[in-house]
Amino acid sequence: MNDLNKKALSGLLRFVITLAAVLFLPAWTFRYWQAWIFLFVFSACALATSLYVMKNDPKLLERRMRAGPGSEKERSQQIIQLVAMFAFIALIVFPPLDHRFAWSTVPSALVLAGDGLVALGFLTIFFVFRENSFASGVIEVNAEQKVVATGPYALVRHPMYSGAIVMLLGVPLALGSRWGVLLVIPITLVIGWRLLDEEAFLTRNLQGYSEYQAMVRYRLVPWIW
Repeated sequence: MNDLNKKALSGLLRFVITLAAVLFLPAWTFRYWQAWIFLFVFSACALATSLYVMKNDPKLLERRMRAGPGSEKERSQQIIQLVAMFAFIALIVFPPLDHRFAWSTVPSALVLAGDGLVALGFLTIFFVFRENSFASGVIEVNAEQKVVATGPYALVRHPMYSGAIVMLLGVPLALGSRWGVLLVIPITLVIGWRLLDEEAFLTRNLQGYSEYQAMVRYRLVPWIW
């Protein structure tokens, strides 16, 4: 196993351990079956996606390893990423607090549906990775990069963000928090903010992107937006 793959797997392991702490410490109990199932589904999907990219597209893996506010070159994206990070933390932390203090409940069937949405979101992101080797973790344009208009990109211009929103919608449901669903709204708005800023950047810097925008009208959801 090469150093890049080791770095990717160790990073994933650290993230899963951190995620477990963020779930169970606010809940202050391990008797939280919703969190255990969610942790398994999320970890399994993340691992499967990582293993696919490790085997089939090392360059994409290297691009995905650079992410977060400190990796962005554009000042606007640094700000957006910082806001997105805090919004994501809030989305993860609130449901365990909801569980601890019993602010709301979610039927078991809806909890499992939430886990299904998490898996569906990951599946969408997998199809994006399979189609687009330039799906970087930061906003950038490489010298050899071309516009991708096939696969999920034939339906919407930002299918990875579509998948992310589906996954994020599933998180509070999977963790048994009805009120937590409200926190999907601000993080969705942040994703929209990032998307619009990214489109302006790509229009300026990626040849053929304006033509692609004319060909594929919708950004996130077909026939809606």
